[in-house]
Amino acid sequence: MDLLNQILGGFATASTPHNILFCFIGVTVGTFVGVLPGLGPLAAIALCLPITFYLDPTTAMIMLAGIFYGAQYGSSTASILLNIPGTASAAVTCLDGYPLTQKGQAGVALMITTLTSFAGGTMAIVLVMGLAPVISAFAMNFSSAEYFSVMLLGLVAASTLSIGSPIKGMTMVVAGLALSMIGTDKYTGEFRFTGGVLDLAEGVSLVALSIGLFGVAEILSSFAGKGPVLLNASSVRLRDMLPTKQQLKQSILPTFRGMGIGSVIGAMPGAGPALASYLAYVAETQVSKNPEKFGTGAIEGIAAPEAANNASVQTAFIPTLTLGVPGDVVMAVLIGALMIHGITPGPDFISSHGDIFWGLAASFWIGNVLLLVLNIPLIGIWVRMLAIPPRILYPIMLVFVCIGVYSIRNSIFDVYMMLLFGVVGYVLALFRYPAPPLLLGFVLGPLMEQHLRRALLLGRGDPMTFLHHPISAIFLALCLVLILRSLPLGPIRQKLRSRQVHRVDME
Repeated sequence: MDLLNQILGGFATASTPHNILFCFIGVTVGTFVGVLPGLGPLAAIALCLPITFYLDPTTAMIMLAGIFYGAQYGSSTASILLNIPGTASAAVTCLDGYPLTQKGQAGVALMITTLTSFAGGTMAIVLVMGLAPVISAFAMNFSSAEYFSVMLLGLVAASTLSIGSPIKGMTMVVAGLALSMIGTDKYTGEFRFTGGVLDLAEGVSLVALSIGLFGVAEILSSFAGKGPVLLNASSVRLRDMLPTKQQLKQSILPTFRGMGIGSVIGAMPGAGPALASYLAYVAETQVSKNPEKFGTGAIEGIAAPEAANNASVQTAFIPTLTLGVPGDVVMAVLIGALMIHGITPGPDFISSHGDIFWGLAASFWIGNVLLLVLNIPLIGIWVRMLAIPPRILYPIMLVFVCIGVYSIRNSIFDVYMMLLFGVVGYVLALFRYPAPPLLLGFVLGPLMEQHLRRALLLGRGDPMTFLHHPISAIFLALCLVLILRSLPLGPIRQKLRSRQVHRVDME
């Protein structure tokens, strides 16, 4: 009964005209950036961070979360119509979405995507409301040792499970941790790694770092001719979007399987929606009686990954809010947005800030309904947005982000830092170093340092204190497993075997 009252209270908070307005703004902006290839929710959320300074925490989180899951809806549009994924998680949708477009069934593919995305998001909302309090109550028993270990696990998972080289991912995590140490030591009051620059006394600005690494870097990439190419596309009529009964029947079971996979993967720190949609697609190819049809326009190849994609986005808030461990880099930015308001996610978040949690959880459902309404009649408009030339869009973006970053602390130094990190992000992209783990390390760095110091203080300086706590030891063991799993052991084993064969031949 108490849970029901909290849920009803959350809907009362989320359904105020003010919050509905900003939820609508969030999902609309999210859909827009999802449709435009290359922008993505991370850059959009980073660009909107300055706005949250003038909003209360609940409204700010409702808007930013709306951008996040709204982008997942919109990203499938470009994937289906142009074979250009708006986000990494929508890449799987290209495999069967674009072939349907080539068959003249783009409207059907878009409608299936919208319906399955809504279904996946709805199931995930139920899990968030039901599981988050349970996980939060369990985590109340955490000490600093467990906190440090679970955050370390999140960083290791983010670097080793991400696409690309695990070594590069770990390097970026370490770089993010190093950047987080710049500024004033909270315990001693001494300046650390500031180089005598007083503007760094408060540390590196999260907004400048995130906008620079992703927003400005994308602009530079476009200017260099390496950005996404936006193509013209024709509009899609509403009457062409209605699937047949057979197509709806084909999408039911894949949708439920996708919801289940996405809900589980989303709740795992470091996994993310890209992994969820990929696993859902692979699962469908395994259970299908006709796996050869995948890649040629199979309805199941759209329904499962889209349901998983949106389910994972919603359940990613579970570890973020209850453990303080972001599920991916977007969640890390959202933690940063809360910390800007003086709120730190963790086991006591629901009890201390229940109005924010339940209001945010209820807004998920409102946002999904708004997205359902938006993504059916406005598909034609979003398609026309694909024709905006980058040479017009990106300079306008650059002007606004400079104004936004400057307005936070009235510091031109932050603007310079943003531009510097933009160049850094561009160079990292050239050499295929992932920027998200860097931002993740930067956000978690101060919290990890705090719990590391506290745990060592309580353990009288004994590092074995992390192994004396069973839960902490389990988390550290998982870290070790992930690290060993990511190491290139294949070539090493091959060299050892060749040496053994050589020795046998010598004998």
